[in-house]
Amino acid sequence: LRHLGSQLCELEKLIDKMMIAEFSTYARNDLNRPLEDDCQILEEERLVSLVFGLLKQRKLNFYEIYGDEMINTAKNIIKQCVVNTVSQIEEIDTEVVVKLADQMRMMNFPQWFDLLKNIFSKFTIFLKRVKATLNTIRSVVFLVLDKNQKTRDLEDTLQKNSAKESLVDSEVAYLTHEGMFISDAFGDGELPAAAADSASQRNTSPNSEPCSSDSVSEPECTTDSSSSKEHTSSSVTPGGVEMMIGEDMKLTDLELVRLANNIQELVYNASDICHDRSVKFLMARAKDGFLEKLNSNEFVTLSRLMEGFILDTEQICGRKSMSLRGALQSQANRFVNRFHEERKTKLSLLLDNERWKQAEVPAEFQDLVDSVSDGRISLPEKKPTATEERKPAEFLIVEGQKYATVGTVLLLIRIILEYCQCVDNIPSITTDMLTRLSDLLKYFNSRSCQLVLGAGALQVVGLKTITTKNLALSSRCLQLIVHYIPIIRAHFEARLQPKQFSMLRHFDHITKDYHDHIAEISAKLVAIMDSLFDKLLSKYEVKAPVPSACFRNICKQMAKMHEAIYDLLPEEQTQMLFLRINASYKLHLKRQLAHLNVVNDGGPLNGLVTSDVAFYTGNLQALKGLNSLDLNMAEIWEQKR
Repeated sequence: LRHLGSQLCELEKLIDKMMIAEFSTYARNDLNRPLEDDCQILEEERLVSLVFGLLKQRKLNFYEIYGDEMINTAKNIIKQCVVNTVSQIEEIDTEVVVKLADQMRMMNFPQWFDLLKNIFSKFTIFLKRVKATLNTIRSVVFLVLDKNQKTRDLEDTLQKNSAKESLVDSEVAYLTHEGMFISDAFGDGELPAAAADSASQRNTSPNSEPCSSDSVSEPECTTDSSSSKEHTSSSVTPGGVEMMIGEDMKLTDLELVRLANNIQELVYNASDICHDRSVKFLMARAKDGFLEKLNSNEFVTLSRLMEGFILDTEQICGRKSMSLRGALQSQANRFVNRFHEERKTKLSLLLDNERWKQAEVPAEFQDLVDSVSDGRISLPEKKPTATEERKPAEFLIVEGQKYATVGTVLLLIRIILEYCQCVDNIPSITTDMLTRLSDLLKYFNSRSCQLVLGAGALQVVGLKTITTKNLALSSRCLQLIVHYIPIIRAHFEARLQPKQFSMLRHFDHITKDYHDHIAEISAKLVAIMDSLFDKLLSKYEVKAPVPSACFRNICKQMAKMHEAIYDLLPEEQTQMLFLRINASYKLHLKRQLAHLNVVNDGGPLNGLVTSDVAFYTGNLQALKGLNSLDLNMAEIWEQKR
């Protein structure tokens, strides 16, 4: 027997190895089962007995084996899904394209999207299985913990009973020593329960079985299924498996609680593993910029699928995993950048080719603005048959007002609505989209200013000159965009958090910039006529015939100006513009009359001037919409002091 001790140690080590190997096999078999919609625990009795054995042998890190197997399984799930999908696509030649990642990159969006949906579905089943298995393992740990607490409670009860018995024994010994009987010391009915117990034990027949000093009282033996010698208890696991727990399970409460927490952490890790593997799968596909090239509808579909999977895993595992959410936000930011750059580039090309002539309005654009008037900021579904039958209109009708516009601005309105719709589809990018849309609106304002007011269109498009018609049309286009800014602002405001409302000031700045630009165009139109008056009236001479050539020329130019802008600008704007032009005209005429020393004295020169002015007034008021203008021509004469 000399080597018995070391032999037993070696046997124990061998048993440990066998148990760990068996648990590894169990974990592998459990996690690599076919992933169908089945979350039953594999061989629950075997799992429970394995866990009890490992706890008894104090192999408290066995859960790490399951964790390692989870990582391998997650990798294999993705690999198997890709292999299965590739094998069904005839266009991918697996002999030419050997690497799995390269094969996956050859898929188009619908194929790849179905693959991702399949992966997420498999991961969801995988997580449910992991959770069920780990919950069973935790329940075993809690059973042992519960047994520990019951054992301690039992020992405390035994110690109290032992103390009471020793107290009664000492009292009886004292009374006997004094020559008294117990019945003499205590009146009838006053005998303590402990003493009565002691007395009854002493009076038992010799044939009855003696109880050791450690034994529990009879009622305790009947209520608790524990044996007084073994302290083994029968416990039932959640799956209904009955196990006997012996008192040789020497584990502290702290060890058991720590183990239970580690197993729960493993459930959280399972979610993180699935998210991390999904992120790697996404990044592998995003290598060639594939995800950034998706159109709005495709990205929205992808975003919703990922959001759904993220919520499912949170519900199963009870904790948020951030890696996939972070990857989605990162891709969303890239999508926003590309979305914005594409549209800004498109707008730039449109502006660089815009000749600033009034465009016809296709029926689909009228439908677009009508839908916004009804309170829906979204792109209406195309109706090709109905649209083909309707002819383009000369003006865009917005809430009863006619807007003459250019082709670029029609497309800009559509682009603006695309930004608004994108925010509805992907709420997480609202603030980014607001910033980008502000940038787009500012760009249109500044670039159109350079091309029209700054005469950049002469070089860019090759216009011979910037006409009054070009200027008036540019002004009306700006007014159309200004009309939509409050609607866009309200749309974003409804989708922002209160703490983000400060971002809405961008729209206030843009509105001010647009109004300033419109005012500059009006000032430019007045300046054109002011320059003409200065040139013509500086050569004006008061002489017959009447009306003079100078005034005929002025009236001709005024009629041209009216013809150019009347159909483009609303009547009230035309009237205000001509009042300003008239004020400029009066100023130049007054200066010339002072220079010629012609005064309002009723003389012949005064009569000639009055006739010319009457000709001018008659012509101006004969123009459409200007008949009621108060021209106040008396201001051309110096007031007598």
